[in-house]
Amino acid sequence: MEKIELLVITIFIFLLCIFLFWKLLKFSSKKEYGSKMWKHWPTQLSLWQAVILYSSGLTAVIVFGLKGLNILNT
Repeated sequence: MEKIELLVITIFIFLLCIFLFWKLLKFSSKKEYGSKMWKHWPTQLSLWQAVILYSSGLTAVIVFGLKGLNILNT
């Protein structure tokens, strides 16, 4: 598998993880902080930091798992 294809697959997995974590955490975080507090940028920034951190870790686990199962061959 070409390096470009591996990069595209990894970026797709990363964006998918970001979307899923954002959908899962958005409403619970907004409910927890309240609508007034939610409008302040530090509250939303902490959510996005967590989403990007968890998505990076999950993407790494998924890619290494796929490579370990020889689904992604380099």
